Amino acid sequence: MAMFCFRTSPGGGTLIRLCARLKGVFIFLALLSLQAGAQDFEFLPEIDVYAKLNSSVRLSFQAKQTRENGEPTQAEIGPSIDFFMKPLVHLKRVSLYDLDESKSRLLAFSFGYRYLPSPDAPAVNRFVFQATPNLPVKGGFLFSDRNRGELNLASGDLTWRYRNELTVQRTVAIHSYHVTPFGSVEVFYDSKYHKWSSTDLYAGARFPIRKHTQIEPYYEHENNTGKKHPQQIEVFGLILSLHF
Repeated sequence: MAMFCFRTSPGGGTLIRLCARLKGVFIFLALLSLQAGAQDFEFLPEIDVYAKLNSSVRLSFQAKQTRENGEPTQAEIGPSIDFFMKPLVHLKRVSLYDLDESKSRLLAFSFGYRYLPSPDAPAVNRFVFQATPNLPVKGGFLFSDRNRGELNLASGDLTWRYRNELTVQRTVAIHSYHVTPFGSVEVFYDSKYHKWSSTDLYAGARFPIRKHTQIEPYYEHENNTGKKHPQQIEVFGLILSLHF
């Protein structure tokens, strides 16, 4: 397995070696996939690793199973680089117990690459461009509007897709523990179908575990109308996030 490391500061600093961690990541994904195959519902595991370079830049690596816009289940693996605006005091307050630092920024940008292998179709090379404004409102609620563009290259064919996801979340206290329930709706425009081809509804919660770890179970309902025969897909997902 290839070496994958982050250095958080030049000329010394903390060197985070993730080789052994990533080996465990792929073993974890494989075991969860086998378990999901024995169930009546679809299960999509995901692991995200984040390394903060400074107050405005973060590197990340993602490994997950995905089924989007009616496509068959497939793996999605790759890195991203994130850029943040300065944090806002009110945003930091409403996202205090969410380990994802991007939630405390008025605007966050991300550029990434994903490799999507498939056993019965050509592999896809995906280039991702993303911009997400965050808006705090009364009552401790936080609205995020993720705008994501994708360029997908497979067997020499180039297609593109636009995804817009609106999320609302609010942290609640259970004694001294804090959990963040959320709900979101995401719509897809796919150049393959020349129309808005899918609508996804999500509901879940984020649970911090210790200082650097967060888990996020969620339920997803997808209504896909891109292909000839519309599909209704029910999914249970689980995201493990590691923040350094």
